[in-house]
Amino acid sequence: MQLKIINAKVILPAGIVEGGTVLVNGGKIMDIAPHDTGVKAAETLDAGGLYLSPGFIDIHVHGGGGHDFMDNTVEAFLGIAQLHARYGTTALTPTTLSCEQDDLLTTLDTYASAHAQNTRGARFIGMHIEGPYFSMEQRGAQDPRYIRNPDPAEYRSILERYDYIKRWSAAPELEGALAFGQYLQSKNVLAAIAHTNALDTEVLTAFAQGYTHATHFYSCMSTVTRRHAFRYGGAVEAAYLLDGMTVEVIADGKHLPASLLQLIHKIKGTENIALITDAMRGAGMPEGPSILGGLKNGQPVIIEDGVAKMPDRTAFAGSVATADLLVRNMIHMAGIPLVDAVRMITATPARIMGVDRQMGSLLPGRQADLVLFDDHIRIQRTLLSGQTIFQQ
Repeated sequence: MQLKIINAKVILPAGIVEGGTVLVNGGKIMDIAPHDTGVKAAETLDAGGLYLSPGFIDIHVHGGGGHDFMDNTVEAFLGIAQLHARYGTTALTPTTLSCEQDDLLTTLDTYASAHAQNTRGARFIGMHIEGPYFSMEQRGAQDPRYIRNPDPAEYRSILERYDYIKRWSAAPELEGALAFGQYLQSKNVLAAIAHTNALDTEVLTAFAQGYTHATHFYSCMSTVTRRHAFRYGGAVEAAYLLDGMTVEVIADGKHLPASLLQLIHKIKGTENIALITDAMRGAGMPEGPSILGGLKNGQPVIIEDGVAKMPDRTAFAGSVATADLLVRNMIHMAGIPLVDAVRMITATPARIMGVDRQMGSLLPGRQADLVLFDDHIRIQRTLLSGQTIFQQ
C-alpha cells in the first residue's frame, strides 16, 4: 500500500520541514520532500499543518488502561499496547517487577502469545525485566518479599529460554552482579543500573562489565553520601561522569522537578537521554485506588495528583504518564526545544535498544511508525507501518 502524507511539519533529525511530504510504501518510509512531490499514491493524507514525528518509543512501561503486563493475560498485553498508542507510542518494552520466578516465567510466556496477536497497538520490541536483583535500601515500591542477589542458575536458565528479553535492570553493587552484567552483555541484553545504593566507584566498575544504562535516573538511586566524615559520590554522579552511560527519565512532572530535568539535559545531552513513562495500570484511568503489579500478587496503591503513591503517601509507586505528556513537559517545564524533546522519545531510545535501523527517525527505509500532533502535543493520529491505529 502506498500512502502520501502532505502539508506536514516534518520533524527530521536536522530540524523541522514546513509543508513537507512523506511517502510510504509497503509499511516503510520511501521518501521525504519539502513540498508535495506530485507522486500519486493509493491514499493521500493531508496533515493540515500538524507536526509529523516518528512514533514514540517507550522503553520502560508496566501498564495502562487498567492493565499490568504482570496480570499475565494476552488481554492485558494488548490493552496496554492499545492504550499507549492513543498517546503516540508506537513501540514499547513490556516491563516486569520483582516477583517469584514462576510469575516471571508466566509473564514471559504471555509475551510470545501477545506479540503474535498485537496488530492494533504499539508494537512490542522485547521484554524488560526489572528486578529482583535490587538493593533493599533503594527498593522503592518493589515488593521486598522478592528482592535477592543475582542467581546464576536462575538468570542463565531464563536467558537461554527466552531470546526476546532485551533488557534487565539490577543493582550493580550486589554480590554476583558484575558477573551478571558480563553475562547480559554476552547475550546482547542491555544491562541497566537500577534500585541501587552503589558508590560511584562501584558504578564505574560495573560500567566496564556491561552496565551502560541507568533506569529511571534519580529515582531509587544513590547520590552523594557521607561515610565516616568522608563524602562519596553515588550512582547519579557516576552516570554524569560516564559519557558513554545513557539515562532514562520519568518526565511526568512529578518524579523530577524542572531544575533536575534541565540539569540532566545540560550534562548528558539529547543523544543520551530517553524519556520513559514507567507507567503502571493507572495510566489513562481515573484517579483512586489501584494495584501496582499483577492482580494476583500486586501491591495496593493510590493514584492522586497525577501520580501513583504508596497507601501511606510516603513515596511514589509508579507513574501514570503517557508519552505525549513527557514531550510536553520537556518543552514547557524544562525549556527543551521540540526537536530535542521528540528525539529523546524516538531516536535516542531506539539507539539504546538497538532498533535504530528500523525505527526512531523519519528516514528512507525506516518503518512508517508515525505520529501526527498539534502545537500542544495532542495526538491526532498514530500510524503503525503506515496504517492508522488511532485517530482523534
